[in-house]
Amino acid sequence: MVINMQEVLHYPRLDTILKIEKILKTAKGPVSKNEIDRRLKTQIMRPTMNIILEYLEESGKIATLKEGIIWIYATDASRKLKARLKKSVTV
Repeated sequence: MVINMQEVLHYPRLDTILKIEKILKTAKGPVSKNEIDRRLKTQIMRPTMNIILEYLEESGKIATLKEGIIWIYATDASRKLKARLKKSVTV
């Protein structure tokens, strides 16, 4: 993530990140930034939302398309991979 420390006015709190993650996970299709704003119960500054979305995209959890933002992270695949890695490593 290439964010200049002087550019950031407000870093997001964990609960805000989790709320946005939940909105994107439960969405049936692509969601716009404006739609995320509408679905949040509290207001969020746009630069703060942009930081969260950058983080989620760089961590491989979301993808940004022309139609909007979609959730792409599969927790089941992550669990299966961890199990395979655990089996392959012998101590």
